[in-house]
Amino acid sequence: MSKLYITGQNRLSGSVCVQGAKNSALPILAATVLTKGESVLYHCPDLTDVEASMCILRWLGCRASRDSDTVTVRCDGVSRNDIPDELMRKTRGSLAFLGAVLAASGKVRITLPGGCQIGQRPIDLHLKSLRRLGAVIRERHGWLECRAPHGLKGADIALPFPSVGATEAVMLAACTASGTTVLTNAAREPEITDLADFLNRCGAKIDGAGESELVIEGVGELRGCDHAIIPDRIAAATLITCAAVTGSDITLKGVIHSHLAGILPPFEDAGCRFTAHKNELRVSAPQRLRSMKIVRTMPYPGFPTDAQAPLLAAAATADGTTVMIENIFENRYRHVSELTRMGADIKTEGKFALVEGVPRLYGASVEAADLRGAAALAAAGLCAEGKTELCGVQYLDRGYERFEQVLTELGADIVRV
Repeated sequence: MSKLYITGQNRLSGSVCVQGAKNSALPILAATVLTKGESVLYHCPDLTDVEASMCILRWLGCRASRDSDTVTVRCDGVSRNDIPDELMRKTRGSLAFLGAVLAASGKVRITLPGGCQIGQRPIDLHLKSLRRLGAVIRERHGWLECRAPHGLKGADIALPFPSVGATEAVMLAACTASGTTVLTNAAREPEITDLADFLNRCGAKIDGAGESELVIEGVGELRGCDHAIIPDRIAAATLITCAAVTGSDITLKGVIHSHLAGILPPFEDAGCRFTAHKNELRVSAPQRLRSMKIVRTMPYPGFPTDAQAPLLAAAATADGTTVMIENIFENRYRHVSELTRMGADIKTEGKFALVEGVPRLYGASVEAADLRGAAALAAAGLCAEGKTELCGVQYLDRGYERFEQVLTELGADIVRV
């Protein structure tokens, strides 16, 4: 297993291009099984989760290859409708294949997906929605067996919670179903809009992406297309955190400013200044951050749960007290015990974290337990006194492209061993 050795307290400077969005790339890759012909995906991040989805595509009989940041997929119909357990366990994004393969072949057999253990992430909303579209689903011996004996048919579906995964499942299953599907209380994340844009370029008829109501008119066929993946707003938030904790001044290139609207306010409260110009965002951080008072994670357009862990690392060195309220997942403070090894003063109870900022953190040997927690520990290492040994680097590789190289180019001292 790889480790990162981070020597802290180096100021960052310069500019960096933000990678393509992991949470867009994964469902879009799954969507290619619905298409005929070739799809070319630009700005597709080189991540282990993306490679896992490409392996699933190859298993299903598609061709998938990468050239730099461009992924080319050709799926002229799938030759299988089962996905082995070892492939499903590699990434949570594998769940997107449930609705896609069901729509493409009329049946699918999968196990539950893998991914970070950040709390209960039930798929009951996915299954209820697919049943509304005509799927017959049976759960046996850890496997989900789904069939559409009479084909998938449009329906009115109301989600009790704006689940991103359930919204994606409905979009993928309904875009080639017969009739019209109306999905209310849909997720509004930019990644949902990106998926809809890809499907519409392929010939789907999806209206309302980015709003709480989606109208999907089923079509008979989808054709492959060229599509550029949107920039990753969570990767951008992580880079902002790295600048914030080190009192640095950096510029992010290739961002979409509207996607960051819910992310920037806590950093502004902490004293960071932002200058937007075209598709660039300059981040200027103070020598020491102020406390962020109260931060609540919420569905988009609120502050995202995926950015909570890095922000918590920033709050650990801020002047004053910050209260973090995690409203999405109940097990998303697994990085706290490791931050306390570095001198952080953080107490958690349920969905609350009380962070008393300390003057400095100290390098230590720490181990990440999930993707965003790994980013938080890396950010803490950047501002800590001395050297931090970070284990669990495989989690970083799931969501961040060339993590240590990007930061090294900005002036950080990080070595992978």
